[in-house]
Amino acid sequence: MNGDYESIVGGYRELSEAEQSASVEATARWWDGEAEEYYRDHGATLGDAELHWCPEGLRESQARLLGDVAGRDVVEFGAGAAQGSRYLHGLGARVTATDISSGMLAQARALNRAAGIDFPLLVADARCIPLPDACADVCFTAHGGIAFVPDPVRIHAEAARLLRPGGLWVCSLPHPVRWMFPDVPTQAGLTVTRSYFSNEPYVERTESGRIVYAEYHRTLSQHVADVLSAGLVIEAIDEPTWQAGDLEWNGWSRLRGELMPGTLIITARKPA
Repeated sequence: MNGDYESIVGGYRELSEAEQSASVEATARWWDGEAEEYYRDHGATLGDAELHWCPEGLRESQARLLGDVAGRDVVEFGAGAAQGSRYLHGLGARVTATDISSGMLAQARALNRAAGIDFPLLVADARCIPLPDACADVCFTAHGGIAFVPDPVRIHAEAARLLRPGGLWVCSLPHPVRWMFPDVPTQAGLTVTRSYFSNEPYVERTESGRIVYAEYHRTLSQHVADVLSAGLVIEAIDEPTWQAGDLEWNGWSRLRGELMPGTLIITARKPA
C-alpha cells in the first residue's frame, strides 16, 4: 500500500503527542498515495461536480444545507478532488478548496482543467489554513479532516476564524456510533466489539512501527462541545438515512445503513 513494502497491521491504541503529530503527517502521505485509486474507485459515485455529504447518498442539491451560495465566499476543508467546491462554483460561489494531501488536489486540478474552470486549491492542514480572518461566508467539510486529527476542536476554531459574523459552518463526519462496530459492510459489522466511550484511535503501522494511517474517535457530546468551544452556535444536527441503494463503500452498506446512523452532520453559525 502506498509504496510500503513492509506488511501493515491495524489496531486501536493510545498515541503520545509526538505520535499524534506524526499520524497526521502520515495520513496526508497515505492520501497522496491513494488519490488516483480513490478517484478510480469512487469517482463515478461522487461525480465530478457534486456535493455528497455522505455515503448514505445525501446531496447538497436536495439537502440545501449551505443555502444560496451565489456570490458568496466559500471555503472547503478536506476537499479531496474538490467535487463539492466544483458544484458550488457552478452555482456562482467564489470557492477555495483546501486539503492536506497534494495528491488529492492534483486530482482536483486535473478535473478543473477538464471542466475548463479555475478556483484556488490550497494544500493546507484543516487546523491551520493560510487565509485571512473573516474571509468567508460559508465553510464546510464533507467527511474531510475531522476524523483524521487528534484535536478536531482546532478545525472548528479555524472555521470560526475564517467566517464573517453570521457565517455558516457545516461539517459531516463518521457517526460516533459506528466506532462500536467493525468497519465492514456485512452482518459482521452489526456486532458491537468496542466501547463507544473509548477514544483510542485506529492506527495502521508497518512492521517496524512506523505509523502510516490513523483515524480518531470522539463521542457525540465531545463533538458538540468542540463546536461550542469554538464560539459557534449549533443550529441543527442531522443523521442521514440510507438512500444509496445497494452501494457498498468500505464499511457503509444498505444492511448497516438501514439499521444505524453512519454519518453525523453538524450545522453551526458564527454569531453576528
